Amino acid sequence: MSRVLITPRAPTRALGEFGQSASSVAGQRVGRVRRRRPARRIRWLRVLATVAATAASAAAIVASGYWVLTTERFAVVAVEVRGASRVPPQRILEASGIHHGQNLWRIDPARVRARLEEMPEIRRADVVRELPNRVAIVVEERRPFTLVHAARLHWLDEDGRVLGDENRAVSTEVPVISGLSEEELVTMRTTPGPRARAAIALIRALLRTGSALASEISEIDMSRPEGPVLYTVDGVEVRLGQDDWEARIGRLQGVLAQLGASGETVSSIDLRFRDQVVLKTAVK
Repeated sequence: MSRVLITPRAPTRALGEFGQSASSVAGQRVGRVRRRRPARRIRWLRVLATVAATAASAAAIVASGYWVLTTERFAVVAVEVRGASRVPPQRILEASGIHHGQNLWRIDPARVRARLEEMPEIRRADVVRELPNRVAIVVEERRPFTLVHAARLHWLDEDGRVLGDENRAVSTEVPVISGLSEEELVTMRTTPGPRARAAIALIRALLRTGSALASEISEIDMSRPEGPVLYTVDGVEVRLGQDDWEARIGRLQGVLAQLGASGETVSSIDLRFRDQVVLKTAVK
């Protein structure tokens, strides 16, 4: 057997196959090693566990909600009305619709507020749940501002809304409003009319003078098309005109001061003209 020495300079020869494949592995291919995936059973078990936990949580929430809405722990035992002085608390309680034994969490505060604020005498209302079983109704009443004379007397607030009738003989510190129709008064229980608002604006202008002028005017008649007509406590008729009331009221103050100083009596004062005042002398 000959021997061959392989050196770097020697020509390269193909190496022969020195071993033989076993018959059991002959013809087999070596493929890639596959990674093992989680078994489908494990995945489904995880999904079922998640669903079961979610269902259990939902059932617990539903059960808790049912308990809160039905337990006697939150059954109303007392309703307190705060802020009422003119309106009887029983009327407010009846209008609220809240009754003893009602579940505290079944009360809708927004709906109760809306019902209470529909009452002519109530400006604002609020409903407070006081745990575990009490309710407070807090109201702000509309305050009487002046009287409206239309067949009978009616109280009016500063917004021009009718509060109710007055059957007694009473007096106010500001002028009484007249010249409004019965139809206007009906609508003014919910929405103030334009003539009522104008009369209230005029009363406020009188009060802003800071003088006794407001107390010297006994009535404001809003029925005239040419504008409000004022009547003093002495029966003097004052035609004011339709606009620029602040300036005309200032002129009225000056005229009344001059008449008081001179001792002259008049039956009417006409301020409708910009540059002059027309006086009508009283007949003695």
